[in-house]
Amino acid sequence: MKKFNDCEERVLSNYEFARECYAALDVDTDAAIERVKNIPVSMHCWQGDDVRGFESPDGDLTGGIQTTGNYPGRARTIDQLKADFNKAASHIPGKKRISLHAIYLDNLGCKVERGEIEFKHFKTWVDWAKENGYGIDFNPTFFSHPLSADGFTLSHADPGIRKFWIDHGIACRKVAEDIGRAMGDTVVTNYWIPDGFKDIPVDRFAARARLAAAYDEIFAGAGDKKYNRNSVEAKLFGIGAESCTIGSHEFYMGYAATRRDVLLTLDAGHFHPTEMISDKISSALLFGDELLLHVSRPVRWDSDHVVIFDDELKNIALEILRGNFENRVHIGLDYFDASINRVAAWVIGTRNMQKALLYAALEPTEKLRCFELNKDYTSRLAFLEELKTCPFNTVWDYYCYKEGVAAGIGWLDDVRRYESEVLLKR
Repeated sequence: MKKFNDCEERVLSNYEFARECYAALDVDTDAAIERVKNIPVSMHCWQGDDVRGFESPDGDLTGGIQTTGNYPGRARTIDQLKADFNKAASHIPGKKRISLHAIYLDNLGCKVERGEIEFKHFKTWVDWAKENGYGIDFNPTFFSHPLSADGFTLSHADPGIRKFWIDHGIACRKVAEDIGRAMGDTVVTNYWIPDGFKDIPVDRFAARARLAAAYDEIFAGAGDKKYNRNSVEAKLFGIGAESCTIGSHEFYMGYAATRRDVLLTLDAGHFHPTEMISDKISSALLFGDELLLHVSRPVRWDSDHVVIFDDELKNIALEILRGNFENRVHIGLDYFDASINRVAAWVIGTRNMQKALLYAALEPTEKLRCFELNKDYTSRLAFLEELKTCPFNTVWDYYCYKEGVAAGIGWLDDVRRYESEVLLKR
């Protein structure tokens, strides 16, 4: 066990005090830490390079995707992105995965079309992930391509263009299955498309019928669920698709509910500002075996700001752990901020997700549930309010200490050194 910033004694003594405080509320802090450290969080590769990928990293970013800011140091090669990810991961406790988009392939020196990607183009990612103890998740890329320039992919009215994107979806499914076999793990592959109309359409039904048929073709003959689970992601609106998004929430709820092998993805930024995905988790899991979350932070719209330790993040974690859903809910992050140090953005957002999970694990859920069933709403409210001022931060410090990473702001000095020695020299 690594010493914690030469303050081991302080961390341990503070933790003993916190343990007693939580014990008074029937919470076992040691058990909470053990529970949380085994819940993987899938970190998104696209935070490190502004969603550019390595198909044509200097090309335009299209399909309703935008990054804002020009902070120096974005990764421009696979090796740079891996190094940046490793640096971020070194400051994050718990299990970690990397979520890869198809455009992050290693093309082996040759141009590879979207429908022609194979496992060999991601083998170096697999080798690296195994070496570092990461899991891998996957995403087809239905944007930043000439054949997505008019805003339509899998719902396109042109059969030839639609087939191009169906072939890409099938290729990605097969790559993900091969990655899962190579890793001896389950990959979660998330399908999101930008399709939609800028102005009011006349025939929404036909476009959605084409989309459903395209997905049926992609998922036909899907391999062993032990190695890959496919998931579909809705969106309220997009840039250039303000009036109608073909892949709406209702479309994907219906699709996932009627195709039992397909999961539903809930993205925190893809709903009306007054809607919260924390309220949707329990409903979705009544009708599906598993669920994928994309945890982001919308500011007025789907702006994918860095995740902060706010009420909605806590509520997402509480819903997962209150229902013992950690084996049914896959947690992935989805934000990209080019206005700040990108490695720091990974660290801040992922640590906050871990903090929220620990915060949720430090709740006496069974006691609260008993109060609720007995209509003792007074005790329920009293306990919930008391928990808010329990010394959560000292338990977090101890969790970081146990995991060998710095608590507090200590990690930032190392990231700043990395910035001056590596990022600013690119």
